[in-house]
Amino acid sequence: MKNNRWLAPFIVAALLAAVISPVVLVGYSYARKGEAEFAQQNYQAAADSLEQAARLLAWRDDLWDKVGIAASYSGNYPDAIIFLNRAPVLSEQGWQAKGSAYLSTGDISSALKTYQQGLQFYDSASLYAGLAFIYRQQKEWAAESEALKNLTRLNPADVYAHYRLGLILTILEPEHALPELMLASSLNSETDPAVQTLRAALNVSAEQADLSQQMLTIGRALGLVQEWELSIAAFENAISLNTENAEAWAWLGEAKQQLGQDGRAELDHAVSLDQSSVVVNALRGLYWNRQGNYPQMLAEYLQAAESEPTNPAWQASVGDAYAKGGDIVSALTAYQRAAELAPKDATYWRLLAVFCADNGAHVEDIGLPAALKAVELAPDDPFALDALGWAYLSSGRYTNAMQILSDVVTRFPNHLSAHIHLAMTYLAQGNRAAALGELSFVRAADGDGVDGLFAEQLLKKYFP
Repeated sequence: MKNNRWLAPFIVAALLAAVISPVVLVGYSYARKGEAEFAQQNYQAAADSLEQAARLLAWRDDLWDKVGIAASYSGNYPDAIIFLNRAPVLSEQGWQAKGSAYLSTGDISSALKTYQQGLQFYDSASLYAGLAFIYRQQKEWAAESEALKNLTRLNPADVYAHYRLGLILTILEPEHALPELMLASSLNSETDPAVQTLRAALNVSAEQADLSQQMLTIGRALGLVQEWELSIAAFENAISLNTENAEAWAWLGEAKQQLGQDGRAELDHAVSLDQSSVVVNALRGLYWNRQGNYPQMLAEYLQAAESEPTNPAWQASVGDAYAKGGDIVSALTAYQRAAELAPKDATYWRLLAVFCADNGAHVEDIGLPAALKAVELAPDDPFALDALGWAYLSSGRYTNAMQILSDVVTRFPNHLSAHIHLAMTYLAQGNRAAALGELSFVRAADGDGVDGLFAEQLLKKYFP
């Protein structure tokens, strides 16, 4: 009897081993299967297998982390959050997956907290990238800047991070922006056009004594490179430095319009500060143009032209306003005046030619000669060449139009308006198949853009 008592623990252990060993083996089998599926990027299957393993192998602290990562990669974000919250310890990848899962479910505050907590354990580029993304959405520019500085420290080859950091520094620390921008340009030449625009603005602003004007210059450059959210911050900085800066108020209104806001209040305030500013007039003219209020648009550009009577840009804008208001005679006079003011600038000869061709007005005696003059001044400019082709088409010279426009689309395949004019030439000659090809190309290339929508209209009209 005593011997039996002594053997009892061993018997129990043996029985437990007999029961547990198969469970453990099954658990490890699921773990191996899940890891193999993860390696093959079968993330949902990996999550299912790893979840089974985690339930069977409770002492494996790493498994819930792996389950959550797999679920996140599969797009099952709600479950990923549940799994990752069960994990006693998260890997760097786990913290990143958890933050991403919260972002994908719209829980921005939890995502921010996750990235911040993860950075207490890991000095991680991916976690700083998550932080930078959230701060950008929240327009917390200083916080985004700090996150990007850490990101570029950990990943010096990240072109976007350097470029983005340079952009933000233009409004926070302009004197430190250029090195980041130039580094981005050296890493990827695609950023160079924008970098050169910003570089020129930074150089100009550095020479300006007035701090408000410095921010105005930088804000305009940010707008030129389509960084309108940051341009708003620059214009607001300019206004905080000088509340009487009318141009800053006007540009703030323009930036807001670019982001789908109204901007009218800022433009009205700008004109109340300086009614004679041509910049204010021009930006208000753009506003009224977008609103379809062409009489008010005309009034703004006439005011600008009165202030700067030798500036051809205002005469061209006056011509545009007259044309949109239906006064073709006055529009023609304004466009001619613009070309007279800048006889060596192809731009204004081209605008005159296009106006005549668009409206079928004086194409032979004014429009076509203007187009030829534009090409003479800028023989390799696709806009000038396209205008010449359009003028030939409008005058009925189909062979000449075909020759010019075919050359333009061959040399400049992305100049979509030339494809449209070529399609119209084909239609005029009865070549429907060729016209269909050109219009289909533009529709596919431009989608909801101006040229794409016009191509769609022509397709519906001629190919119902």
